[in-house]
Amino acid sequence: MSGPYHTHPYQGAGAGHGQPNEATDDEDSDGKNSISYKERRREAHTAAEQKRRDAIKKGYDTLQSLVPTCQQTDASGHKVSKAVVLQKSIDFIQHLAQQKKRQEGDLNTLRKEVVALQIMRANYEQLVKAHQSAPAAPEDLVPDEVKFQVFQVFMDSLFQSFNQQVSMNNFAELSGCVFSWIEEQCKPGDLQDLMYSILRQAPTKQPTSREDSPGPVDPAYQRNNV
Repeated sequence: MSGPYHTHPYQGAGAGHGQPNEATDDEDSDGKNSISYKERRREAHTAAEQKRRDAIKKGYDTLQSLVPTCQQTDASGHKVSKAVVLQKSIDFIQHLAQQKKRQEGDLNTLRKEVVALQIMRANYEQLVKAHQSAPAAPEDLVPDEVKFQVFQVFMDSLFQSFNQQVSMNNFAELSGCVFSWIEEQCKPGDLQDLMYSILRQAPTKQPTSREDSPGPVDPAYQRNNV
């Protein structure tokens, strides 16, 4: 049938399949986008995981370089495990903590010794000043015998308190009592006052006979008259 409204058979077929082709293209595009997104996520996750592993490895390498007992390989030549690195690092840190504690104790002891030396220095400086301010006297004014008597009285006084306070039962008691006695009886100020008391009672000239020699001075008397 021919006429103005006659349609070519291939023209109708082409027009009827236009929309399904467009829908298929859109589905292919969505599928490709979905696959690309998943790949990007997987790549990002892989990169993050690799970065984390690199950071951990760097940390273990740093520990091995800082801890002296950590070596890259053990005696058999095998690489040291991470567990061994961690344990050796813990042991080394505990060793450093104990060493620091000992050093702090030694430092406190040295500080106490410095304070004691400063006190002794101040006392000696006072003695030097007192000696310098005293009028000069000929050396032959103090005979050797008088010096020995002064020293003997001084030591007798110390021995009396030592004999009363220090126990000789065993070494442990002896050690403890000696230190206590030194702290109580051997203070620089007390020793200085005791010596001044002895010197005030010492003879000013050498005795000519045994009758002229002064008798021993009672240490208790000296202590009470300091």
